Amino acid sequence: MNERNKAFAFVPPKTITSESRPLQGICFSSFSGKFMKFLRTFRIKLLLILALLLIATLSVQYYLNLKSQSENDSLREKQEQAFLAGIALGVNSLSSNDRLRDFVKREGQLFFDKRTTDRIQDILVINPEWQVNDSLSDRYLPSKGEDGETVYFNLKDLKDLPPLMEGRSRLGSDIDNFPNASINPNPDAEGETHAIPIETSEGRYYIIVVLKNDRREWAQRAALPLVYMLATLLFSTLITFFLVWRFTRPIANLSKAAKRVAEGDLDFQLDDASKTDEMGQLATQFNEMTAELRKTHELQAQLQEAEKSAVVGRLASAIAHEIRNPLNYINLTLDHLRNKFKPDDISKQETFEKLTSQLKTEVERINQQISDFLRYSRPIKLDIGPTSPRKIVDDSLRMVEPMASEQNIKISVVEREEVPDILGDKEVLRSVFNNLFINAAQSMEQRGGKLNIVLSSSDDFINIEVSDTGNGIPEENLEKIFEPYFSTKETGTGLGLAIVKKIIEDHKGEIAVESDVDEGTRFTVKLPKAK
Repeated sequence: MNERNKAFAFVPPKTITSESRPLQGICFSSFSGKFMKFLRTFRIKLLLILALLLIATLSVQYYLNLKSQSENDSLREKQEQAFLAGIALGVNSLSSNDRLRDFVKREGQLFFDKRTTDRIQDILVINPEWQVNDSLSDRYLPSKGEDGETVYFNLKDLKDLPPLMEGRSRLGSDIDNFPNASINPNPDAEGETHAIPIETSEGRYYIIVVLKNDRREWAQRAALPLVYMLATLLFSTLITFFLVWRFTRPIANLSKAAKRVAEGDLDFQLDDASKTDEMGQLATQFNEMTAELRKTHELQAQLQEAEKSAVVGRLASAIAHEIRNPLNYINLTLDHLRNKFKPDDISKQETFEKLTSQLKTEVERINQQISDFLRYSRPIKLDIGPTSPRKIVDDSLRMVEPMASEQNIKISVVEREEVPDILGDKEVLRSVFNNLFINAAQSMEQRGGKLNIVLSSSDDFINIEVSDTGNGIPEENLEKIFEPYFSTKETGTGLGLAIVKKIIEDHKGEIAVESDVDEGTRFTVKLPKAK
């Protein structure tokens, strides 16, 4: 082959095989590493442990079942042997003049030994007249009467026999002669009775074999597997508790960490991030989440405050615009009335001036309240000074008296002692009681009622209680009525009681509410005394 042909020669197969071996080793190593990482995961560990516990429990249960089955078979065999021995003795008694007790004591008999003696309680031979013809025990044997005749026990008189195990399907109508016949025999009784009919030339005899049931033996046999199973379950439970504690400890740490973060501790970090299983990955992600929360918490608070202020501003501006337009018209109309329609009669002029002045005052007060409403999110500028709480209450009641008259609402004001002045802005406080009185009247709109105002003094405060007999407030709403924008009225803005609370708090006072549905509501306002 020349030099040119050598340049284009194919690579021998041996060279390809030799160079591919390192690549195969790398692939196997990568697969082995992934497989070992998969085995170290939390789920695989838990599944393997649960599988081992399940196999151990099933193995123990299988062994106990085999042992219990063997013991039950042995017991059943003993019961059958005792039953057959009793039948054999009864049949021999029918064909012999000897009593059962004599036949048992006879030497050489093969039926009645210690195994059957422990199982047989009694054997009865019943003749066709349903009388006890023979018995293994002395208590039911026939006896001689005063006239020398033989006295037999009737089968129906034997009330202390254990339940009869054969039913009507086997004994037919003869079962009615057995006093111990039962539709559902109790397997836990002290013994059991078996009856076998024997046809003879004299008629039908019955051989009754009464077997013992050693309840203590049954209880021990039933309890032994339970003891073994309890020990197995106890061992498995201890292992499970240990594993659950070990595996769930990171989850408990995560729960505590989540609680601390929920309480506002955004600097908390989990120490389980160094683990290689899912718990370690979850801890790492949790730490990253808290880091992001720290970055966004302040921004979210600012956004919420800005959104709240924007909503309040938009709502206040809309309401103010809708109310101030008609107020301006009312104010201008009042000025026009005072100038153009003033009566000539001097006595009427005084009344006219008084009424129009009151109307202008109320228009001005409403306009002032709208300004306060616009400034809800900002501190209210108060004109603080000593003022009479009774005068404030009386002025506010004038606003609600027409409504109360129409709705048959009786108003009473009680001043328990000479109540001193309070320290506050009388115009702003009038809006507080206007709101409370109007709400009370609206709650009694359907059925009328009573509006009671009680003024009293205590320590550094003046107490003003406003109670009504209206519809009341449901318990679940009591904590919400002072929140902004919460209202149970279809047309309500939800700002009335919120402004009331804000005004009282700006006066360094307190307000509380108590209510019962269908019985009424009581607001208690505490305002500081003037010193």
